[in-house]
Amino acid sequence: MDALRHGWPLAFAGGPQGTITLLPVETAALAHATAPQMLISAARAATLKLANQKEAAVPHAPVLIAGGEDFALRDALPIADPALDLGNPLKGPFKAVALDWAEAAVAALELARIAGILPAFMVDPQGAGEALPIAASDLAAYADAGALKIVTRARLPVSACEDAEIVAFRSAADLREHVALVIGKQNGDRQPLVRLHSECLTGDILGSLKCDCGPQLDAALHAMAHEARDSGGWGVLLYMRQEGRGIGLVNKLRAYRLQDQGFDTVEANQRLGLPDEARDFPVAARMLELLGATTIRLLTNNPAKVRALEDAGITVSERVPHQLPDNPHNARYLATKRDRSGHLLI
Repeated sequence: MDALRHGWPLAFAGGPQGTITLLPVETAALAHATAPQMLISAARAATLKLANQKEAAVPHAPVLIAGGEDFALRDALPIADPALDLGNPLKGPFKAVALDWAEAAVAALELARIAGILPAFMVDPQGAGEALPIAASDLAAYADAGALKIVTRARLPVSACEDAEIVAFRSAADLREHVALVIGKQNGDRQPLVRLHSECLTGDILGSLKCDCGPQLDAALHAMAHEARDSGGWGVLLYMRQEGRGIGLVNKLRAYRLQDQGFDTVEANQRLGLPDEARDFPVAARMLELLGATTIRLLTNNPAKVRALEDAGITVSERVPHQLPDNPHNARYLATKRDRSGHLLI
């Protein structure tokens, strides 16, 4: 992922000639690189009229494309970035070609998502520099929630409750550092009220009206404080470092730009070639396990979040609704959550 952010090529084992070299289009360090093919997502291929209905049904799936001549980087970037479509309406002609190194291709798109860059690569580029060797199986180490450990904890009085403790988690395979805020006195005889909150810079810090993240965070902390103060219970807020439901801050802002063009949140993510839901629920389950909170009451409107935690070994005894009023800026966002993502909102 460090290599992808720096714009260095990756050499995946398992290509037709033993390895396949992929250069990230967005960050490519050497501007003169050229390549005979590009790897993009099925959703992006559908926008370019290259994907059939089966491929388009899996927006994050890889598609290999070729043109009449080699791709130069200046040509590849408008193909990769849908935000540039209005300024670059004429592309191609291209054709989708057979992909016989699917495992490496899937891994490459997933690594791009994790790195927070556009999921698009130049394939076997010339003039891209020395490639970093990698195997598709390396993703398994990153996804291993069992590597997560508690690294430190400290008392942290907050405005909602002075009796709070912050707990920090870290994994050797992941640069993200997640935290939990434990509200009230932990009690093994009481099921904690738990909220999984994904980091949202725009909502949590800047007070964005495009989402409901800031108010949800504040309301969750006060609900947990009420549990601790009035009923002897306790709460756990997991603050997960997975901006934009796992697509990263920059890609989330790209999705905002597409929303300004008329797409809803799901359509915007898919148009970028990224999943609508890419949050790491096994990591959340591991955090709860390390805290000794394996049976919980979950503060959420999202039944899929309940299922994801239960699939990861956490018992959810109750789903506690967590709906807040909308505003003119986030009404469509909340309607999309309800109508397309299954959130239980009125």
